[in-house]
Amino acid sequence: MNTCHALLFAALGFVVSAEALSRPVSYAGGWTLIGESDRQSSSALLHYTPTYKWSLGPRLEVNRDDHFALTTLHATRLAKRWFGSDYQGNLYFFGGAGMASGVDGNRLEDRFSLYGGVMADWETRSLFTSYRARYLEASHFGTQFMHAARVGFAPYEGDTGALHTWLMLEIDHRPSDPDSLTATPLLRLFKGPLLVEAGYNITVNQPLLNFTYRF
Repeated sequence: MNTCHALLFAALGFVVSAEALSRPVSYAGGWTLIGESDRQSSSALLHYTPTYKWSLGPRLEVNRDDHFALTTLHATRLAKRWFGSDYQGNLYFFGGAGMASGVDGNRLEDRFSLYGGVMADWETRSLFTSYRARYLEASHFGTQFMHAARVGFAPYEGDTGALHTWLMLEIDHRPSDPDSLTATPLLRLFKGPLLVEAGYNITVNQPLLNFTYRF
């Protein structure tokens, strides 16, 4: 295991041992449903936020390329938040542990799996940038490392409660994939408790669709 992987697993240990992933941590007492689908996998996460510092819940991920599914308990920890007169920044650690199972004819036996990673974002009312990275260890289903960065801007500044619109570009790097570096232009819309993202990966011709709903 190289240094990068070791750091990501250390992040996982921090999350799991924390005081008893679009914000991956909601308000205290809130529930959030998150669905994501990108060039490689689709996932669904339902999490509860006991305090504004962390969230916890079940997560299901299906890897369409390698034909396996992950059923895990997923945790996210807000490590740091920065406020300015016109900006906000956040740093999160996240991780999960559970079982990997074959799907779509994959007959490999179930195995314990775990992953860990980091997310960071910085935004004003009109500019946005973010970064995330994840390392997955899934026994004989394989290991995966990915990281991605986004930049975006809002063509107008919406009032509280109004429809907010963002135009973004995501650059995704997965070193083990044949198309290791890809680009995805996307549109983000949110209003009230609902956020929706739709985009298209122009490198590998795959759609991106994400949503977040808080209740």
